[in-house]
Amino acid sequence: MNVRYRITLTPEEREQLRAMVQAGKGRFRKLKRAQILLAASAGSSDVAIARNVVVGASTVYRTKRRFVEEGLEAALSEEPRPGADRKLAAKEEALLVATACSAPPAGRARWTLALLADAMVRLTKHGSLSSETVRRRLAENQLKPWQKKMWCIPKVDAEFVARMEDVLELYAEAPDEQHPVVCFDETPRQLIGESRVPVVAKPGRPARFDYEYVRNGTANVFMFVDVHRPWRHAKVTDRRTCCDFAECMRDLVDVHYPKAERIRVVMDNLSTHSAAALYETFDAAEARRIIRRLEFHFTPKHASWLNMVEIEIGVMVSQCLDRRIPSKAVLVKEVKAWERRRNRDKSRIKWLFTLERAREKLGKAYPALAGEIASRAAA
Repeated sequence: MNVRYRITLTPEEREQLRAMVQAGKGRFRKLKRAQILLAASAGSSDVAIARNVVVGASTVYRTKRRFVEEGLEAALSEEPRPGADRKLAAKEEALLVATACSAPPAGRARWTLALLADAMVRLTKHGSLSSETVRRRLAENQLKPWQKKMWCIPKVDAEFVARMEDVLELYAEAPDEQHPVVCFDETPRQLIGESRVPVVAKPGRPARFDYEYVRNGTANVFMFVDVHRPWRHAKVTDRRTCCDFAECMRDLVDVHYPKAERIRVVMDNLSTHSAAALYETFDAAEARRIIRRLEFHFTPKHASWLNMVEIEIGVMVSQCLDRRIPSKAVLVKEVKAWERRRNRDKSRIKWLFTLERAREKLGKAYPALAGEIASRAAA
């Protein structure tokens, strides 16, 4: 066969190509071209190279031609591809991003690709612009202006700092049986039953369940987590009213920590989480008896993530409750089984957000530290 382009590699070039192929790192097409050049230098025919490297004969020809005419780097790199220039210049792309991040036109809830294309036609000299062009430019900037994410944005001020440091200081204390620290919260659950009997899994076929379901009401799961020992307790109730909260606090005092002198309870700012709930549920003497042994500590508003129990609830949901549970009885049974296993395994939460870390991250929220930072910047 008359080979037009013959490949002769220097020892350095051959070693470079072998290292590239053996490492297997880099662009897929570049590795293919390296294999072509190595095979061609070894005397393989174009047909054999195309078959062994799994490329077309034209690819073999172009790679060998570029090596002979332009050198090794050119043979390994991409040739310029035909096609039209980018529709939007750099400044126009920046204008598109700024427009997408601005408020939508009056009467429209959000930007769409068509709206953005029309806006760019008005703002630039382009006579027309397709929605696909807009989509590609936004995708390159990882921007989807029609999507929104709901988020609780806390007001980080002196009150936020005071409550945060109070909670973090409790977490940092040494274990004290007479003064335990317990995190408390609750999560509502939907009771969902199957409208048809699910089909169990078999080899080669996953389990199947019907998209229709039966709603059997709601329930609530209260959760207690001891900060300094591997213990948690989940209590299932019909509701989460003041009376339910008061009953949980009495259980905490009389059942779970009967020998403790004072129990420090960390919880969020829900309206039912108050000493008044005990007076609404019990007579004055009983309410006073329970409250004497409790000390409430509240997380900052919109900062329930500072409550360690939130992590444990997330574990419970992912490990136990992430499925259809038809009734309260089944919910109680499953939650109890999950609780026993977690306590038996002595599972604990590794809390990493310390007081020192908080001051480092949220220094601007501290009035004194903020003033010091401002004076340093002015100097």
